[in-house]
Amino acid sequence: MISLTATQEPSVYGQGMQSRSPASRTGRPRSATADAAILAATREALVDLGWSKLTLGDVAARAGVAKTTLYRRWAGKNELVVDAVAELFDELELPDRGSLAADIEGVVLQFATILALPEAKSGLMAVVAEATRDDALRERIRASVVDRQKRLVLEGRARAQARGELPHEPDPESASRTVDLIFDMVAGAVVHRTLVSAEPADEEWVRSFTRVLLQGLS
Repeated sequence: MISLTATQEPSVYGQGMQSRSPASRTGRPRSATADAAILAATREALVDLGWSKLTLGDVAARAGVAKTTLYRRWAGKNELVVDAVAELFDELELPDRGSLAADIEGVVLQFATILALPEAKSGLMAVVAEATRDDALRERIRASVVDRQKRLVLEGRARAQARGELPHEPDPESASRTVDLIFDMVAGAVVHRTLVSAEPADEEWVRSFTRVLLQGLS
């Protein structure tokens, strides 16, 4: 499915702008408190204004920081929104509910709940759309959201193997491909269900989806 690092130095993703290496930046160390306030203010602005009307100036005012503070961290709105939304997915946890099926149901329900949040919905849909013409932005989404949340698949798979519910894969490359495929199936299904079809990913749907997924895994 779907943690990600909101405080890492980002590249520049604005149209017509060149990316900068974190090593090229100098000055005082970043403040974790300021970063947290900025990302929280971004999510608040997404709820109040939506992606199209959100500006770095508005976010700075809400966070109580200078606008230049944002530009030292994020060179554009897109990368700021990616990091703000990514923090939401970092809250995902894989519950130990005693079986692989129950574990999957638990984390998928969490995922669907996060996607239903207006800040996640508007922010994710907007940056994904922007990423269709911005390779650097697409790479940031992959690194901040997709790759960081694959931890859930790895954790769930290892737990299921320890229970004897799934076989061990001795080939590392094959195991890695399996993890990618599981993530794509879960994330793709839930995102499509909630954001594209605009249908509820409720307990009944999650149980049905999990049953189909486990048939493939077995």
